[in-house]
Amino acid sequence: MSPPEPSHLHPFLGQDAAHWIDERAQQHGEHPMLIWAPFDAPSQTWSYARFAHDVACIAGGLARQGVKLGDRVLVHLENCPETVLMRFACARLGALCVATNAMAAGPELERFCQWSGACVAITQPKFAMMLDQHCKGLDWIAVTQTDAGTDNPNASRPSHAIAFQSLVDQPLPAREVDPLLPASIMFTTGTTSRPKGVVWTHANMLWAGKLGAMQQGIRQEDICHIFLPLFHVVGLAWSFLPTLWAGATVLLQPRFSASRYWPSAIEHKATLGSQVLFTSRLLAQQDVPPHHFRQWTDAVCRPEFDIHFKLRTIGGWGMTEMVAQPIITDPTLPSIPHTIGRPSTAYDLRVVDDTGHALESTGKGQLLVRGVRGVSIFAEYFKDPKATSEAFDAEGYFLTGDIVKLHHHGALEFSERSKDVIKVGGEGVSAAEIEQVIGQVSGVLEAAVVARSDAHFGEVAIAFIRIKADASADCVQRIMTHCQATLAKFKVPREVIVLEDFPRVGFGKLSKARLREMARESSTPPTSITPLRNNA
Repeated sequence: MSPPEPSHLHPFLGQDAAHWIDERAQQHGEHPMLIWAPFDAPSQTWSYARFAHDVACIAGGLARQGVKLGDRVLVHLENCPETVLMRFACARLGALCVATNAMAAGPELERFCQWSGACVAITQPKFAMMLDQHCKGLDWIAVTQTDAGTDNPNASRPSHAIAFQSLVDQPLPAREVDPLLPASIMFTTGTTSRPKGVVWTHANMLWAGKLGAMQQGIRQEDICHIFLPLFHVVGLAWSFLPTLWAGATVLLQPRFSASRYWPSAIEHKATLGSQVLFTSRLLAQQDVPPHHFRQWTDAVCRPEFDIHFKLRTIGGWGMTEMVAQPIITDPTLPSIPHTIGRPSTAYDLRVVDDTGHALESTGKGQLLVRGVRGVSIFAEYFKDPKATSEAFDAEGYFLTGDIVKLHHHGALEFSERSKDVIKVGGEGVSAAEIEQVIGQVSGVLEAAVVARSDAHFGEVAIAFIRIKADASADCVQRIMTHCQATLAKFKVPREVIVLEDFPRVGFGKLSKARLREMARESSTPPTSITPLRNNA
């Protein structure tokens, strides 16, 4: 598996993620790098020097346990110090960190594990038995002491599990620098029936750090509050890595909590943060206490939030394949309300119409992005050269599938997703994946899933089904039960609606546009509602 060589010199020759951490330790020493603020335990702090030392020691433990250059290590964790320590320990060893969604269900984990060929896994107590049940090919599973800072003494552990602490060994010496060595696999939401594994190189990680710090104006004295998951691009590449590049401090929490957000941010004097519409809307329902924030990064510039929260919001657009933000608001210039920003100077962007011609001025079209594979954009889709090839046009532009509006002032506004991804509380959900799961239930003839706007989560999934004439009366309930057992909670449909036939266009093609209208118009009480998150 070799990413294509850049056709010219790139900024990270002679550097990689492992050496970057060592360099930062030499530069910043005892300056706080990571403040871990769990919900049920006292805060802990890692200096740059301590973090680099712990990374080297864990890399040594992985090597002692048989992990080698190029091996894949499944990291199935909520936000916690072990999440980032493992990512950089893998980088030091030359292994790939396979970062999975902590809310994934067992069958999803099984696919990720088999697909990536992971040989070992790192997880936490409440997930250990699920990994043992569904990921049969692992040599061993290392289990952290707590569930993201919460004690769980009654959790069962597999017989071949080892304690995460046992991975701490003698520091592993630095290996030869290789910026184009694959460093991690992160998963897309999947616009087909299965997500794709996005391969990032070491240079990709450095690119995210350097460009993110420059574009967001991060300073060494900043404290960046992160609760968004580190297995996604916003938490990791937009927030964590740029903060490290600037030599600043990360304030890390396990996940979003509406009641615990402000106390932690105020106690530790956070100055920067990242939000999604779901979280900022919940916070907007509260009184805003005096705080130290100067800037939040969100999907769009929101002047109403600027006023309410007494800070600056900047918009940004990206995706896992893009690594950093090809579109972002310049924090030094006035923002354009409700736009995602302007094109970054570090990428080549086009907006094209239905015929493929680039828009010359204003209008709406599909967004295309071109960069250097393995440096400014991802290297490839893991074990899928066909999907990698099909993701680019003949001129090397990545086909994002997102529709944007180009305004006369040069700023861009997000319009819609042509790839049919539903955004539930900031999480991307593939409609096709849910449809496939529903189709496994006996009695289902056809299934279609669309998004419906939701006041709290931004969007939720609504499922329409056609059932066989002889289907049992409990078909809808069996669908809900199967989805709850097979999918992560945020993917479970909020409502299942039975139709005699689907609206269609052309030669029988299903009209999802009409289904979206029907979902908005539906006043039927939800058949079954599953809590999407715990936001206590």
